[in-house]
Amino acid sequence: MNLDSPTPMSRQIAEHSTLIERFLGLPKIALLIFVLLIAALGLGNGIIGYLVVAGELDGTWYDIRDLGNVNAALRDAILSSQLNTYIAGALAYLIPAILGATGIVSVVGGWLLIGPWAERRLIAKFQIRQGPNRTGPFGLFQSLADALKLMQKEIVIPTGADRFLYFAPPVAVFIPAILGWAAIPWAPKMSFADMDVGVLFVIAISSLGVLAVFVAGWSSNNHYSLLGAMRTIAMMVSYEIPISLSLLAVVLMTGSTQLSEIVTWQSTHNVWLIVLIPFAALAFLFASTAEINRTPNDIGEAESEIVAGFYTEYSGMKAGLFMAVELGNAILVGALMATFFLGGYTMFGLETWIPGYIILATKIGLVYFLFVWIRGTLPRFRLDQLMGFAWKFLIPVSIILMFIVAIESAIFIRWDVPAAVSLGLFGLINVTGAVIISVVWIRILFKDLDLAAPERPRLVTAVGGLKAAKEIRG
Repeated sequence: MNLDSPTPMSRQIAEHSTLIERFLGLPKIALLIFVLLIAALGLGNGIIGYLVVAGELDGTWYDIRDLGNVNAALRDAILSSQLNTYIAGALAYLIPAILGATGIVSVVGGWLLIGPWAERRLIAKFQIRQGPNRTGPFGLFQSLADALKLMQKEIVIPTGADRFLYFAPPVAVFIPAILGWAAIPWAPKMSFADMDVGVLFVIAISSLGVLAVFVAGWSSNNHYSLLGAMRTIAMMVSYEIPISLSLLAVVLMTGSTQLSEIVTWQSTHNVWLIVLIPFAALAFLFASTAEINRTPNDIGEAESEIVAGFYTEYSGMKAGLFMAVELGNAILVGALMATFFLGGYTMFGLETWIPGYIILATKIGLVYFLFVWIRGTLPRFRLDQLMGFAWKFLIPVSIILMFIVAIESAIFIRWDVPAAVSLGLFGLINVTGAVIISVVWIRILFKDLDLAAPERPRLVTAVGGLKAAKEIRG
């Protein structure tokens, strides 16, 4: 062993020292500007804190804790102007709507640019490698380079494909990824469409992706694409049931299908629904990975086919759109998970000081990190495993626990005790019940299976494998 060779720890210390030296080696004017920015930031936060405590910031147009205040002030200014009543009404509706839609598209579009880089860098850390680090500083321009490369590639249309239906799915597949954000509340007044039936809207919008997947597979005039579409549709339709059951448990517990009311209920009772109904939260998270065709449930690509599933025949940017929508759907699921089970934009009173949209964005980032963690560690499930897990375990257990939550919600309304007592008891019952029911159900399912000596697959022992190969050769 060479004692003079630098150890990993010494290399890291040397790298950090180099960074510090580079930072301290900046021109004095740059350091002065940096110090002034830090001082201005501290002073600004101090002023905002004083205004919050004094109550002078609440509801004003410059209250940055809720950007909906700007829209409300703009709407009031238009309505109180000297414009014609009909014109003022139309502008008061259109301008805030356009601003809100622009905000949603900006969030999704910005993430589609930075998301691939972030995910590839994170997975590289899991696998002890570098990830994108050549194109631009720290590889930040890698996503832009990939997009430019895909846009320059030749678009090959299969012979016999229906041209209109072939070109429609790459665009249509983005509709659920964009419309799903409409009902998400980012702050008390910061929601594009705070509808009373928000939960039903989310379930309906999430079902639209099935149509785009089927059309993409069928219109390609390719058997691999059609088989990939059928696999994906079977998975998506099957896992829509656990998602619906999980959200039904949320509605029963909170008594509302309006997403802002669900967030307010969690804030009022100072509890997240993931604590009260943990199995529903886990079922929603796992089923959502199947719904958006994400690892470990991305069975659109079969292990026996080195192809892309239902979009095998798509090339260039059209294939890139299918890959990009997975990232858009992932952060949408993160937003829904945070809204339904993690308190949304609230954080036990912290939203009074920190803008709610920053809190929600942080929770979305944590859920997305969990998705990347799962992708970097778990293998892909087989189709029979995935479908069996849905129909034999997830759906039956979800139905049983949903009935338990229905009973608890009826008791909660009528039981005259402090909410902390009743909700604490319900959470304990739900956690214990989920564990007991899961264990009992698994034992019922596998009562005839010897886990110590599992049976080998029949396709290997009876149909295929070495024995079949020898018979063919003989």
